[in-house]
Amino acid sequence: MLPIFDPNDNEAGLKLLEDLTNNACQIQQQVLEYILTTNLHTGYLKSFLNGDSSRENFKNKVPVVNYEDIKPYIERIANGEPSSIISAQPITELLTSSGTSGGQPKMMPSTAEELERKTFFYNLLVPIMNKYVDGLDQGKGMYLLFTKPEISTPSGLTARPVLTSYYKSSNFRNRAFNRYNVYTSPDETILCPDSKQGMYCQLLCGLVQREEVLRVGAVFASAFLRAIKFLEEYRKELCSNIRTGRLSDWITDLNCRNAVSSFLSIPNSELADLIEVECSGKSCEGIIKKLWPRTKYIEVIVTGSMAQYIPTLEFYSGGLPLVSTMYGSSECYLGINFKPLSNPYDVSYTLIPNMAYFEFLPVDKDNKKVIQDVQCNGATDHNGKQEEDGKEKDVEAVDLVDVKLGHYYELVVTTFTGLYRYRVGDILMVTGFYNNAPQFRFVHRRNVVLSIDTDKTNEEDLLKAVTQAKVLLEPLGLLLTEYTSFADTSSIPGHYVLFWELKAQGTNDLPELDPITMEKCCSTVEESLDSIYRRCRKKDKSIGPLEIRVVTHGTFDALMDFCVSQGSSVNQYKTPRCIKSEEAFKILDSRVVGRFFSKKTPFWEPFRIETNK
Repeated sequence: MLPIFDPNDNEAGLKLLEDLTNNACQIQQQVLEYILTTNLHTGYLKSFLNGDSSRENFKNKVPVVNYEDIKPYIERIANGEPSSIISAQPITELLTSSGTSGGQPKMMPSTAEELERKTFFYNLLVPIMNKYVDGLDQGKGMYLLFTKPEISTPSGLTARPVLTSYYKSSNFRNRAFNRYNVYTSPDETILCPDSKQGMYCQLLCGLVQREEVLRVGAVFASAFLRAIKFLEEYRKELCSNIRTGRLSDWITDLNCRNAVSSFLSIPNSELADLIEVECSGKSCEGIIKKLWPRTKYIEVIVTGSMAQYIPTLEFYSGGLPLVSTMYGSSECYLGINFKPLSNPYDVSYTLIPNMAYFEFLPVDKDNKKVIQDVQCNGATDHNGKQEEDGKEKDVEAVDLVDVKLGHYYELVVTTFTGLYRYRVGDILMVTGFYNNAPQFRFVHRRNVVLSIDTDKTNEEDLLKAVTQAKVLLEPLGLLLTEYTSFADTSSIPGHYVLFWELKAQGTNDLPELDPITMEKCCSTVEESLDSIYRRCRKKDKSIGPLEIRVVTHGTFDALMDFCVSQGSSVNQYKTPRCIKSEEAFKILDSRVVGRFFSKKTPFWEPFRIETNK
């Protein structure tokens, strides 16, 4: 299913993309046929298909599912049962998602073959960029890449994030030379288990090789901005290392030290002085172009929740294009941006038809959501359900080539690794077609209300956390009457802000607030959020302390008046649990009478899988 091509051959790569997109329908049929024929006798599919691997039987008998439906199968494999319950190929590892189930990361099955598919996908990005940007083989890329914690399951399988899996694989570590993809960061600095040491060493290598850097980036916009802040904080020490040719003593990882030493073998006072001059201004506006003058673009994901960082990136970029090249997930890699230099707010991805079998649940255009009433094992439905005039109706999942321009859909995938008709949770809008393959704009994650980095907090989890915290107010005679939230990315790192309207029992008056109690409320909310949030706070330090802003009585009435003035129905109005409009934020923030921050870092440790007894 994977064509072989030389990633150094741009013409061959572009021709392959033309073939894939021209033949999207046929390739999708072949993908489904291959997956069903290969996995027909797995425990999962056998229970539905009864030996019939036809597309029609698959569509009629195999239900559309969410994670809770497949979680028991994943946990059985994690506890030592054979891969054959879901996959004919051996499951070689479990990929932890940024989404959670029961407060812990979701786990997706993966195989050795899937690593080859990811490598193929990455190689497809090269000819696209070369089509739009000349001379990328004349220098290097300063990409700030990191690994995250992993665990060993009772079966011995490793569970880890998808990018950590790829960076630690032989596909990455033993990759063939590609003159278009040479990094300034030695692999040892990318694989460093201490993210602070890894960040320092990667920035140091990027600065020493500044004249060779043609592009800079990270996976997510939030990570790249953290790197800029890190650079601001450590610039004097970085310059000192460059000036003396000696690496700081606190870099104790031997692999990092050995890898970086070759770049620092000769002291370079001239370079150190130049960097200090560029960083000494009152403002860091345009700092990327100043420090890396040959840079042609910044490559980071700026779609979905990362779009909130575009203005800040533009401030630092010095006018450089912001490029989002790809769309992927823990389930599988999905799409490529065929117009990488487009406006970052207008990015669309073309789904590559041999990556998985794709289906789409039509989504209500106004509410942008599908009613989540899909179950497996006693399923009520083989597709989705959507609400219309207060009643539920069946929603038929449509194929990749049958989606309609301007319509919204929720993505459903059947993968080569053991997921069948699985709801990824991404809401997409069809923006056009490239040949016969549709192009999609990523709209949002289903149910997610808050996100700063890789965290994804939904409305239910936020409610549970707030419910835990407000118990602390009861002994003081205080009631929480309304709340909403806001992802504040005006500082680096960003942080969650909760707007709370409080009152004393029996009156609308607000007594003087006890700072210690309110700070405990902040900490309790954080402790009650899922492990991804807590990891970002404690280990990654990619999210700042949570803040509660207490507002005056009547603030949420004013918010409702504003929403109604914008077209909301008074009868159907519900307080939004997250606000994104600037006008709504101003209404709330102008009525703040108290601001409190969490003083404690929430507890976090790598999740564990309980052994079945």
